[in-house]
Amino acid sequence: MSECNFCQKTHGTGNNVPHSKKKTKRSVRANLQTRTVKGCRVKVCTTCIKSLPTLTL
Repeated sequence: MSECNFCQKTHGTGNNVPHSKKKTKRSVRANLQTRTVKGCRVKVCTTCIKSLPTLTL
């Protein structure tokens, strides 16, 4: 599974809830983007992109 290289955020779980209220599990993935940091391509979540000033390019 992909994860953020800075905060190690991976995925979470949630529920699909239809009108009948029958809940089923679903996976919620992190919003990962590819950025180049010091010449290396890394996967970074959007929360880290906003909080780290060196990644807002």
